[in-house]
Amino acid sequence: MPKIAFLTAGGLAPCLSSSIGALIEQYATLCPDAELVGYLNGYQGLLQGKSITFPADVMQKAAKLHHFGGSFIGNSRVKLTNIDDCVKRGLVNEGQDPLHVAAEQLTKDGIDILHTIGGDDTNTAAANLAGYLEGNNYDLTVVGMPKTVDNDVFPIVQTLGAWTAADQGALFYANIANENTTSRRQLLIHEIMGRSCGWLAAATAQSYRKLIDSWDFYPEMLLSKARWDVNAVWLPELALDLDAEVERLNGCMDEHDCVHLFLSEGAGIDAIIKEMETRGEEVPRDAFGHPRIDQLNPGKWFAKQLEDKLGAEKVLVQKSGYFARSAAPNERDIELIRKSAAVAAKAALEKTSGVAGLDEDHGGEMRVIEFPRIKGHKPFDITQEWFAEMLEAIGQPKALAAESH
Repeated sequence: MPKIAFLTAGGLAPCLSSSIGALIEQYATLCPDAELVGYLNGYQGLLQGKSITFPADVMQKAAKLHHFGGSFIGNSRVKLTNIDDCVKRGLVNEGQDPLHVAAEQLTKDGIDILHTIGGDDTNTAAANLAGYLEGNNYDLTVVGMPKTVDNDVFPIVQTLGAWTAADQGALFYANIANENTTSRRQLLIHEIMGRSCGWLAAATAQSYRKLIDSWDFYPEMLLSKARWDVNAVWLPELALDLDAEVERLNGCMDEHDCVHLFLSEGAGIDAIIKEMETRGEEVPRDAFGHPRIDQLNPGKWFAKQLEDKLGAEKVLVQKSGYFARSAAPNERDIELIRKSAAVAAKAALEKTSGVAGLDEDHGGEMRVIEFPRIKGHKPFDITQEWFAEMLEAIGQPKALAAESH
């Protein structure tokens, strides 16, 4: 009877609890006598030996987990190869290797299979752990599942939870957009998650535009679609001519008394960091070395750049990130989660480590992808037809998409 452990790590996405539920559904058929445990708060719980044993009836009730957002066993951001950070946080003692501590804890707990559910950082950590286990003759299999709302993991076509996050971001903005009625010349900035990839901002804009297509507008009463529509989508992958965009958006402001800007949070990060470093300020970073975007506040930075240039009488910056990433998955994502779990569980029982996902290098086949091939920061393909059509529809010049960063 194998003992199977689960952990979730990194930021939230609409798939974490559901992914555990889908894996449990698979084991209910493949290995109904398996003992199931969850490490609390990701790799932090693993290093500290904190876990819970799932109840005996969990295989019969696993479907309940598809209806909950977040992760019921908790998350954290811990890099197992960042020894100094692990020591500083009290997760290991001075002189200890976190990979060794994790391996020993798994052995102590009698774990045969470890499922990690997270983004590129989580699965890179899983890759490091799997490599350590194999290199030091630990008999343990590690199989990951790829979550991230950014949809930016090489070589995975579609990460878990991203579709839901786009739809939830659209739902969020559907209410925020009504703020355009509160004043004249209003600039509304919808800041959307995406550290180095603009997929989520683009997909959220597309989902929002589909949503308002269903509204019964009443132009004679000043309720026109143009007044609620997206005016600009700015992404890290787009070469932004700010002066040209200001001129274009002033036209939108003059005609509709408002501008709706969908901003990928990564679009202005380089400029913000350069400005901070010029002033001699320290850029806040996490354990993985990534800039802490929540502290850099790109939406506020762009608002400052644009307010006077657009003659805005009111500026409103709204972030849909926490709203979108904390949702329960939609049916489209649940279907993908279940397909991923079927491959992940089967591979785990066959002692094949890797990440279960749609492999773009294998024609989009759902398979276990080798850990060394998993990398982050995959850019959004701005040449896709649906995105080009959206830019044309909102009047954003294609020249902006002529150069990727």
